[in-house]
Amino acid sequence: MKLRIIALLAALLIGAAAPAVAQTAPRAPSMAEEMEVQALLRGGSIQGRISIPDEKAATLIQPEGREWREFHNVTLAWVGGIAVLGMLAVLAFFRLSKGRIPIEGGAAGRTIQRFNVLERANHWMVASCFIILGLSGLNLTFGRHILLPVVGPEAFTAISQWGKYAHNFLAFPFTLGLVVMLLIWIKDNIPNARDIAWFKAGGGLIGNEHPEAGRFNGGQKMVFWITVLGGAAVAVSGYLLVFPFFFTGMEGMQLSHIIHSLLSVLMIAAILAHIYIGSIGMDGAFDAMGSGQVDLNWAKQHHALWVQEEMAKGRTAAPPPGAKASGAD
Repeated sequence: MKLRIIALLAALLIGAAAPAVAQTAPRAPSMAEEMEVQALLRGGSIQGRISIPDEKAATLIQPEGREWREFHNVTLAWVGGIAVLGMLAVLAFFRLSKGRIPIEGGAAGRTIQRFNVLERANHWMVASCFIILGLSGLNLTFGRHILLPVVGPEAFTAISQWGKYAHNFLAFPFTLGLVVMLLIWIKDNIPNARDIAWFKAGGGLIGNEHPEAGRFNGGQKMVFWITVLGGAAVAVSGYLLVFPFFFTGMEGMQLSHIIHSLLSVLMIAAILAHIYIGSIGMDGAFDAMGSGQVDLNWAKQHHALWVQEEMAKGRTAAPPPGAKASGAD
């Protein structure tokens, strides 16, 4: 089989180079011969002979590589584009139709602590790492088409190089943050029957009903598990790529890239919704991860059961930080 491939490839090369070495050109390879070569190449990889220890260098042609290239250049671009742009379109429609979700009855003027310093610090570490990892990853897929024409080749090269460095090194604090997040929040993110009722009611985002929820509602629990489980899969598959051929071979790395890139673009789409709700989409939501103190009316509106639990523990609401106490309960 290998001899046939070599002979046919030689015929193709001789047919192209013959005018330079002979007065009379030999017969050019026929279409049937070219199709035969292509058919043989599709049957498996073609190996050469080398004198260095790295046996991977002996692979001349790997058919799976063409399939991976097709995935990276076509499939991933479509999946990523639809997921990210689709989510942005949904959020834009939600903003135009629903507007910013207000605090019912207005702010109470008193706050209750929602997250402590450790929780907020870990959240922002994971969030900042995820943003840089996401942007640098998207650049690998869409940068040549979107960013390169805008900034030019030199700037694009520098951005891509530093993005690659950031992508590789920030994977470590991102993974650490996921572990800490799992340890400190898993007890509050166990799914229960209330989450089903929360989703049936649209989470208070669709319609006017605000279902009762504990410290985390059904939507936040979903984001938590997407972040922890999806992030873990992205991290593991990413480490297989950061340390090439250390844990797996070529086929394993190609599979790792497929898993890594697909889960990443889907996570980016999901986290875009989380960022929207936690910032410009809902009054009072950002304070939870900003100062850690949320308005009492906001807490009762979105996490009524949690407020009851906190009050039962003896925790009372207080004026916002920096405000003078009014003396009102």
